[in-house]
Amino acid sequence: MRTHHGNVDRPPPEADESVAGRPGLDRAGLLARQLHEALASAGHSVAVAESLTAGRLGSVLADAPGATGTFRGGVTAYATEVKASVLGVDPRLLADEGAVHEEVAAQMAQGVRRLMAASYGLATTGVAGPADQDGRPVGTLFVAVCGPEGTVVDAPHTGSGSSREAIRSAAVLAALELLHGHLRPPGAAGT
Repeated sequence: MRTHHGNVDRPPPEADESVAGRPGLDRAGLLARQLHEALASAGHSVAVAESLTAGRLGSVLADAPGATGTFRGGVTAYATEVKASVLGVDPRLLADEGAVHEEVAAQMAQGVRRLMAASYGLATTGVAGPADQDGRPVGTLFVAVCGPEGTVVDAPHTGSGSSREAIRSAAVLAALELLHGHLRPPGAAGT
């Protein structure tokens, strides 16, 4: 598993146009459409495991054209015990580290990929606030993708001054961007 820690190199989600009052989702919707095209051209599919984003990632993927052929479904594992019982996250890891941890994100992605028989599993976990959780500050995000090449976790930072809505929107966008980084565009060499 590889992990990337860093600041999100884009304007804050509040700067984006809104979709139904949800900041950042225009960009996410466009990216979701591109992902469906890339997945379809490669004969691949995706499934999501969400905690922090509470179903928003799956909603963005389902709303984009092309979802029927590539989006397998998702699990909203907001409760810690659901991460273990449904997605197969190690209960000892959850007890020792809490639900907001890079390895938890990795195991969520692996679990949903297996559960949904998808080519790629995509997962989100983090702290939307208003208070810190499991020793992690508000704005901590972990997004993971698990696919044929293995599992990669990204840890973008949104900052503690962001709203719950902005943090969740940033997590959706970060997850989509992480998957996008693993897919070659249609017609690229080697596909």
